Amino acid sequence: MTVVGFNFTKILVEKKNQSKGKINIGNNVAILGIEESTFSFGEEEQDTLKIMFQFTSRYEPEVGSIDLIGDLVYIDSKPRIKEVLANWKEKKKVDQEVMTEILTVILNRCNIQALILARDINLPSPIPLPKVKVENK
Repeated sequence: MTVVGFNFTKILVEKKNQSKGKINIGNNVAILGIEESTFSFGEEEQDTLKIMFQFTSRYEPEVGSIDLIGDLVYIDSKPRIKEVLANWKEKKKVDQEVMTEILTVILNRCNIQALILARDINLPSPIPLPKVKVENK
């Protein structure tokens, strides 16, 4: 099981107001859909899943937002692909092992992109960055 493709299909970043006082930043990831697809390796085709997602960062009160929508291609064995797809169609749920892997990939890619976009329009970082503390000796 592995993720072999990742695409952003929509990137929306907006700064509404100047930041004054305390800003609350909320990040969220949602799986929008899962569908069966195929991936070609030369002349061989592999069954895959196309997983659509949305990553959002909201800056409150009404400071701005970052929305990243995209999809990734997930490869696994044919029975595992069928099982994940059936669970999604029936319960809108994904097995914990698969969900952990896909959320890790989504968060790694989206957090970096959100950090760059926030910098470009002068919003605070959507993820905590390390702070340097200098001590006098």
